[in-house]
Amino acid sequence: MRILITAGGTSEKIDDVRAITNHSTGSLGQAIANEWLRYPEVTIDYVTTKTAKQPPTDPRVTCHFIEGTTDLLGQLTDLLTTHSYAAVIHSMAVSDFTPAAHFSEAAFYEAINDALPTYDNQVTPALMAHVLEQSEATAGKVSSNTDHLFLVLKKTPKVIQTIKALQPTTLLVGFKLLVAVAEAELFAVARKSLLASQADYVLANDLTQISGNQHVGHLLTQEGQIGTGRTKAEIATLIVDTLRNDLRA
Repeated sequence: MRILITAGGTSEKIDDVRAITNHSTGSLGQAIANEWLRYPEVTIDYVTTKTAKQPPTDPRVTCHFIEGTTDLLGQLTDLLTTHSYAAVIHSMAVSDFTPAAHFSEAAFYEAINDALPTYDNQVTPALMAHVLEQSEATAGKVSSNTDHLFLVLKKTPKVIQTIKALQPTTLLVGFKLLVAVAEAELFAVARKSLLASQADYVLANDLTQISGNQHVGHLLTQEGQIGTGRTKAEIATLIVDTLRNDLRA
């Protein structure tokens, strides 16, 4: 039985020495891998970053290291078109945005002021598209010789939406993290993301309920709540047991 797990957080490159990332450590993905390895018939492809916590060293685990969202999409596409997976657990925290352009303060003001007469002194989408074409080069290291750095971000593709497109029959678990919301809102948003990604399950969690050994996560389907884990180990067991029951059905 082949399982695909993603874990950790992507890192979106600004220049050769700087990046935007998130606080995901990969601990939950590590716990899920540990739980799957209790079963000798399981082999795991584990997609992660070099800074995340790593899965156990085991001949049944193959690690694939990525950095940004583009890397992740390419790696998943390669794996999903090469192998058949019983289940995919997509726990990686994928950046919603990636750097598209940057300006020093002086360069940003100059680009805006130069473009305004052409666009009737109105800041419009067309003007901003023109300004972005004047972005400073990103090769090497962005100069720190400015009081303010203007960084333009663009939306990244929703990687999870490619998984079912490439392997419609795999069991897919997605994850949704919100911060300080009512449980009803958390569940509603999680189910909306489940529908968009065509996932079979979604693990809904709130950052305010993740601290130390505590990690409260609710496993949901469109029909209802499967169960709740209150530690990463409990969540891992909940996910793996649920998937194993599905696969035996």
